[in-house]
Amino acid sequence: MAGKKVLIVYAHQEPRSFNGSLKRVAVEELNRQGCAVTVSDLYAMDFEPRATRKDIAGVLCNPDFFRYGVEAYEACKKRSLTSDIIDEQKKVQEADLVIFQFPLYWFSVPAILKGWMDRVLCQGFAFDVPGFYDSGFLKDKLALLSLTTGGTAEMYTKTGVSGDFRYFLWPLQHGTLHFCGFKILAPQISFAPEIASEEERKEMVASWAQRLKTIWKEEPILCTPPWYFGQ
Repeated sequence: MAGKKVLIVYAHQEPRSFNGSLKRVAVEELNRQGCAVTVSDLYAMDFEPRATRKDIAGVLCNPDFFRYGVEAYEACKKRSLTSDIIDEQKKVQEADLVIFQFPLYWFSVPAILKGWMDRVLCQGFAFDVPGFYDSGFLKDKLALLSLTTGGTAEMYTKTGVSGDFRYFLWPLQHGTLHFCGFKILAPQISFAPEIASEEERKEMVASWAQRLKTIWKEEPILCTPPWYFGQ
């Protein structure tokens, strides 16, 4: 939709990968709609995933005993976080929709994307206490996980060997993104592209592009435990 701003946080090492294709068609389709699209290509940026005292550009509150959460919170208030964090926070602040594009690693995100979440979504910027979940600071924004798996769709069912795919979404969608206030759109899961045929892979990419055509009309999921775990 013209005038909307989208941030794609992209975590894959290879531009010609399947994840790279999904990112590329998202940029093309959203640009076609007149959206302003920004991509944070974390590997290309050599994004620092570790949360360390180097993240605090100013004077530490307590140089004798370092507590990252406290120091990041105070630095956020004083605008003295390091520039790479502030740059990402600006992108999030401006976005109407944040899409995370990544391959599933150990039922979670790759380390570089986990580090982005650890460092960018700090207290004072994304949430406060009180000021989380429905009152999180990013409550006027949408978030969407677009991910690929190694395992097949059958493996990620209630009776499958990996359990329902919604189980691994709980810490990411609920414990991280919804905690910061994001309204969550249903995930886009491309199951087992590595073992799919070329035709099936093309279909997966096409279905993602097709979904994005009407993405602004979608209703967020109900962010409650029953969505993930049933009644």
